[in-house]
Amino acid sequence: MSDAPNPLSCGVVVVRRGESGIRYLLLRAYQYWDFPKGLMEAGEEPLAAAVREVEEETTLIELQFTWGYEFRETPPYGQLRKVARYYIAESLAGDVMLPVTEELGHPEHEEYCWMTFDEAQALVSARVQPVLSWARGIVESDV
Repeated sequence: MSDAPNPLSCGVVVVRRGESGIRYLLLRAYQYWDFPKGLMEAGEEPLAAAVREVEEETTLIELQFTWGYEFRETPPYGQLRKVARYYIAESLAGDVMLPVTEELGHPEHEEYCWMTFDEAQALVSARVQPVLSWARGIVESDV
């Protein structure tokens, strides 16, 4: 067993407020729905990595960290035993684009959707469900 730290993947639970309530942004890659996230680059701070990943994966910019900079992490997962750290931010814009990445030659995700909590809870993996519930407790208590 290695004492090396687990690779850290940083992301954001992006939310929007609307007439029909709070919506959570989820992205789908293959059959998995998750929040925008990705690995930190060398010398990068976790929050900066999370904001960069949201912009790279969705083109959303100017996220508002309305509820502060608290975060939640998942247990280690996958072959690399990554840990995913998620912050919560609000986006006033809802126009998401899934840009083509140079490395892949196509978008990293197949689709996106702004979902209610119940819709999102039904689609995200067991690894992500506690993060979604944590975010809901913070965001929806503020409505």
